[in-house]
Amino acid sequence: MAARLVVVRLLRGPGAWGGSRIRFGPAASRPFSSGATVPSIPLSAPLPGVPKPVFATVDGQEKFETKITTLENGLRVASQNKFGQFCTVGILINSGSRYEAKHLSGIAHFLEKLAFSSTARFSSKDEILLTLEKHGGICDCQISRDTTMYAVSADAKGLDTVVGLLADVVLHPRLTDEELEMTRMTVQFELEDLNMRPDPEPLLTEMIHEAAFRENTVGLHRFCPPENIAKMDRKALHSYLRDYYTPDRMVLAGVGVEHERLLQCARKYLLGVQPAWGEQTASEVDRSVAQYTGGIAKLERDMSAASLGPTPIPELTHVMVGLESCSFLEDDFIPFAVLNMMMGGGGSFSAGGPGKGMFTRLYLNVLNRHHWMYNATSYHHSYEDTGLLCIHASAAPRQVREMVEIITREFILMGGAVDAVELARAKTQLTSMLMMNLESRPVIFEDVGRQVLATQCRKLPPELCSLIDRVTADDIQRVASRMLRGKPAVAALGDLSDLPTYEHIQAALSSRDGRLPRVYRLFR
Repeated sequence: MAARLVVVRLLRGPGAWGGSRIRFGPAASRPFSSGATVPSIPLSAPLPGVPKPVFATVDGQEKFETKITTLENGLRVASQNKFGQFCTVGILINSGSRYEAKHLSGIAHFLEKLAFSSTARFSSKDEILLTLEKHGGICDCQISRDTTMYAVSADAKGLDTVVGLLADVVLHPRLTDEELEMTRMTVQFELEDLNMRPDPEPLLTEMIHEAAFRENTVGLHRFCPPENIAKMDRKALHSYLRDYYTPDRMVLAGVGVEHERLLQCARKYLLGVQPAWGEQTASEVDRSVAQYTGGIAKLERDMSAASLGPTPIPELTHVMVGLESCSFLEDDFIPFAVLNMMMGGGGSFSAGGPGKGMFTRLYLNVLNRHHWMYNATSYHHSYEDTGLLCIHASAAPRQVREMVEIITREFILMGGAVDAVELARAKTQLTSMLMMNLESRPVIFEDVGRQVLATQCRKLPPELCSLIDRVTADDIQRVASRMLRGKPAVAALGDLSDLPTYEHIQAALSSRDGRLPRVYRLFR
């Protein structure tokens, strides 16, 4: 039998779908398959003959609101129901490197590496992992400058086991000598890796905070200083835990669980429990408010051997320039987030595309016009009492001065006219990023926990989208002008022989056009 001919026909003209259609053999007589019927049905109307869809509902959780309950000891329990077999549950604590002013610097870094080690009930980390494995669970601990987060994702049927394990990990760590010694080696390795890795962004972020908030709060070391590694012992850790691991500074958050079940587990494992370090003393916790100082942090380094692999990356000098923005509790936080999205940017090797920031200012005005620049990216760090908006740029050492001038000009342009199209694009992109991220259960968990920890409540996505939509061009100009009145913070890494002085960078950010003062050299 002769093989049937495969006919490919492109549909053209108004009313067609615009795609290609493949037919095998003679035309089939199935309903709704002819080009004359289907294309005439608008996408807003249901297809004829197709059964009406039936959507699932959850009693009492139609809006998926976040429920919050405060226990007698001050611990807050927050939950949000979500379809699915698995849940994400964790304990978030208002602690981190910013609270180490009266303690040994680097304790938070050590506690991050010691997380999910042996406890009063579990003799080793292996036993903890085997317990979680029975419920298909995984665990993680992340510590930032102002928040500590212990989290577990597991089958929702094992909620009681998960909460009990979390309570034991947070309140009853054994901190054995063997674990402390292993953690010292881990921290030492991480510090060496931080200084050797080709990606300088983590180190630059540390340096820009150090320059912006000199020796206070969020400017304190995020990583343990090398000289403190040997000093870390159980007494130092217990002293910190006694001050900051208290119920009134904690939130038990869960996503994919019923609120009443989570509340029962919290009362069972976290109410009236004596921690391993004993009762809280009367010592005052650090309540310092961040003081923005501005300044410069420089690190001369040979970056010629920083790349790995057979294709070496050219030697680059990295500069990050930042200005104080605002706290995430202020109304201007949303306009600053839109401004950061409008600046955008990235690396010159980024694949990009219209949906990945190729129309942001740092792409259009910087990377597309100056081929010698390898990176220009905007970042926005925001905390409970302050914030920092900065731009990270990279180029060859001989072009550092010109690169810095381009960045200072972009800062000045932030306070100028804002095109209606670019503003609408930035708001749409920010809304899209927000909604896409909140499709992930762990991200929802972190959002619930962090908002409840900082504000005692949670703004739902529709409210945030509404706030983004209300941002106007005047709002962008206002927050940018406010930001430009402050002193800059500068971090520089690499060959800094052509780096402008801090005073010249400050003068450029105070000028009308962002240009650096001219420098005349007799010999070069």
